[in-house]
Amino acid sequence: MTLSSERLGLIAKLDLVEAHGNHATPVDYKRGSPKKMEDGSLGAWDPERVQICAQALVLRDNGYECFEGVLYFAESRQRVKVPIDEELVQQTLEALEGAKTAARSNRSPLPLVDSPKCPRCSLVGICLPDETLGYTSESGEPRQLRQPLLFDIGRHKDIGTRSYSRQTLFNVRQMRTPRNEKRPLYLNTQGARVGVSGKLLKVKQKTKLLQEIRLQEINQVSLFGNVQMSTQALHTLLGAEIPVAYFSFGGWFRGMTQHLGLKNIHWRREQFRMADRRDFSLSLAKSLVDGKIRNQRTLLMRNHVEPPREALRFLKSILDEVPRTKDQQELLGVEGAAARVYFEHFNGMIKVGTNSNMSDPSGADFQFHFRHRNRRPPRDPVNALLSLGYSLLAKDMTITCHCVGLDPFLGFYHQPRAGRPALALDLMEPFRSLIADSAVLRAINQRMVAPKHFIRAGDAVALTPDGRKGFFRAYEQRMDQLVTHPIFGYRVSYRRLLEIQTRLVARLLLGEIHEYPVFVTR
Repeated sequence: MTLSSERLGLIAKLDLVEAHGNHATPVDYKRGSPKKMEDGSLGAWDPERVQICAQALVLRDNGYECFEGVLYFAESRQRVKVPIDEELVQQTLEALEGAKTAARSNRSPLPLVDSPKCPRCSLVGICLPDETLGYTSESGEPRQLRQPLLFDIGRHKDIGTRSYSRQTLFNVRQMRTPRNEKRPLYLNTQGARVGVSGKLLKVKQKTKLLQEIRLQEINQVSLFGNVQMSTQALHTLLGAEIPVAYFSFGGWFRGMTQHLGLKNIHWRREQFRMADRRDFSLSLAKSLVDGKIRNQRTLLMRNHVEPPREALRFLKSILDEVPRTKDQQELLGVEGAAARVYFEHFNGMIKVGTNSNMSDPSGADFQFHFRHRNRRPPRDPVNALLSLGYSLLAKDMTITCHCVGLDPFLGFYHQPRAGRPALALDLMEPFRSLIADSAVLRAINQRMVAPKHFIRAGDAVALTPDGRKGFFRAYEQRMDQLVTHPIFGYRVSYRRLLEIQTRLVARLLLGEIHEYPVFVTR
């Protein structure tokens, strides 16, 4: 049950209340085991005692008598009683006042230093204690990234233009991020209808049941083309905080329905304020473009049959032009020049299928041979895959911005335009080659898609529903792949990495770090 106290300014969500007449006892469930006291009895840690006391105070303000609380530990199946005495009440009120002071501040309090509580905390992925402290001086002021980012990696490491030495200022604890068992759900069977029954989504076509999906197994739903969803299903998904993304039949990302959730209005306020600062916007844009070009160059070195030396030399030299650009237009020109050279050699990374072809009814031949980038509409199979990959990445980045609490429609590099998630497009720039382009190469080279999976309508080429399924599989495999963060040293999936990088942008907006540590792979 949920109760509030206007006097205290508290809202309490109680797991269980055991009531006898006007006497109530709050019961809070814990996953672990109780604290062992020196005399061998069972006790509780201060945060647990303060939490149960806060619940008791809220019950008192709602007219109940409450003299003790109970902590139930699921691991040992033991109950620990916590007396609500004056000393504990005073401790709880002091903690409450501290929380209110922190909430009124425009800067988050610094995380705990080397605390053993952090790795097991459910909020460690939001707080990012080691990453934030790594860029923050002891006085709480931002630390310049141009200074050595110091952590013990055992050997000197040079990543691009940034150097990292072996000296130890802080040790980044390994972020144990298990693979998320929840998966995105893609629906592209035209004419299908999605309903709900209890905790099951039911996909039907007319009267035929196509699929049943348990809600606890999915984290987002993507609808392509003429796929209908009932209001009841939408309400259920919103209640489970599962976003719904809408695409055209051709794969263009149209928009999304998202649960309101808990949004950090302070981050958004800073985002709007900093977006008006041209120097800040240009600095962040330079970091993003720098990371994009570096990752494009790395992909060519990794995957090209014969890595083109001249192209690699050009991409390396053009990186020197990025910090010299004076405005957004000049930066766009540098990015465009790098993209032109990158896509000129993209075909060299396609290792199978270039001689496979099929003829459609109009007599046109399909083959996986890439000449140049084209879109709206894509005119060959590879461009059709690239466009779909970028749409999926934009969708995932938009959802990530929403979940973190930033406005995906206000960017710093891409200028605001109606219906365009500018910030999502900004943050996905370094990941275009690493995620979308890599998924396209995986889908083609591992024969997840074939020429038979494409159709032509006029000058446009589009994927069939079966072709989309093959590409969705390649894309999700890439998103689920673990990668080592070059700065922090731990391994996370690409999907989790998108969230980490977005949260670091929020830290940058608040001034907690001085420069954006763009993700660059080796």
